[in-house]
Amino acid sequence: MEVKLEQKDAADWSYRGEGAANIVLAYTGSSPSFIGKVMRITKKARNGSSPKRDSNPSVLTEQERLLWRDVEELVASPTKEIAEQIYTQLVMSPLLGSKHVDAGMRVPVKRDFLECVEKNVIKQRPAWRVDVSVVDLERDSVIIMSDHSLFPGGVLKDGPCISVEIKPKCGFLPSSKFIAERNFVKMSATRFQMHQVLKLREQEISELSEYDPLDLFSGSKERIHKAIKDLYTTPQNNFRVFLNGSLILGGLGGGIKRTDAVAGKAFEDVLEGIILAENGLRTTSFIQLVAEAVYCSRVLDGLLEVQKLDNFDIEGAIHAYYNVVCQPCAVCQQLDEARPPHRCSSLHSIHIVESLKIVRDYLIAATAKDCSLMISFRPMKDGAIGSPNNHVYLQSTNQSFNYKVNFIDLDLKPLKKMVDYYELDKKILNCFIQMQEMEHNDGNAKTIDAIETINTKTIKDCKF
Repeated sequence: MEVKLEQKDAADWSYRGEGAANIVLAYTGSSPSFIGKVMRITKKARNGSSPKRDSNPSVLTEQERLLWRDVEELVASPTKEIAEQIYTQLVMSPLLGSKHVDAGMRVPVKRDFLECVEKNVIKQRPAWRVDVSVVDLERDSVIIMSDHSLFPGGVLKDGPCISVEIKPKCGFLPSSKFIAERNFVKMSATRFQMHQVLKLREQEISELSEYDPLDLFSGSKERIHKAIKDLYTTPQNNFRVFLNGSLILGGLGGGIKRTDAVAGKAFEDVLEGIILAENGLRTTSFIQLVAEAVYCSRVLDGLLEVQKLDNFDIEGAIHAYYNVVCQPCAVCQQLDEARPPHRCSSLHSIHIVESLKIVRDYLIAATAKDCSLMISFRPMKDGAIGSPNNHVYLQSTNQSFNYKVNFIDLDLKPLKKMVDYYELDKKILNCFIQMQEMEHNDGNAKTIDAIETINTKTIKDCKF
């Protein structure tokens, strides 16, 4: 694809959504080279600066080059875009399966293209995203990949394509021996549910999600169905649905709080002609369809295995991090010096090779915990024969659908994020434990197993 995007091309790209590191745009023009494609544009912190380009040929830090020394192309990456692409292709794709991972391709861009895109999308971006980040205008390339809300090529002549984007989050409870006794609650309550409590307190959300990642990763058809239903009920930024590439449920970057009666009715109407059920039953059948595809594909089994590369938990991995960066351990310094050696002391006497493996595995697992799953469906014509590996039968409507599954947002996590992960973990746990203690002191003795009973409370009802 020998082309360099410039200002005149910006109008052909529309805002699709964004995460912490990138803005995603979908192509709306007529060029055969880009039909059925999406673009990932790198962001930077507002008032922040882009990494300086010096004589060092790699965009990675010295410690990161040591961390990824076995992946030569990644170590030699001169830009963030190249590093992201190689990481997806050579690290994540072998772990998750090449058929489910698209590393994309780099396309050069001019600065005026990025400037024009930033102006075009500013009003569509969530206000809180705009407050903290902007398009990085110093980049000279972007990543172009297939639009996985469509079937290959973006051709619609074979019928409509309906797709669901799910952010599964962490699908297991940690059991690391390095978890402090005060934090044992994380062994019985999911990280997602505990983080919801912090988000509620900080008013990032107005009510707790009913979704439990353990249901989605359970391998049980009934629990998977419950997970999809709960995601539909409270999508937040974890569940979106597209029809022929256009968003029909969920939010653009910021998510939505709850699928109310109005949004539910609109979604039910859009499904007419795609899900052949009576009015009022189409959404129920769609949820069954998604659950059936998740169950049959078993794709989450592989994702869970990658997530479980984190077998030390951040409470253990943070000590290995300080070994890698050759700094005094800030975590150990915070502990009372009069106390006997704590459970993590032994981690500072392990070989550097072992420390590197612990940190590397943790960062790979962090990618797997934060990625998204895109499942696309296309109704099969009567009499059509599909491979048993790529079609699913919806019994409630007697329909068969071709489907495909892709992982997206497989971002390379910077080594310095380890400190952020540790601090966020402390913040989440402190908030959750405080909530439990307050409820206990108020005589409202909820146990961890009953925490979901507060899921329908709003901010004004929650005690903090």
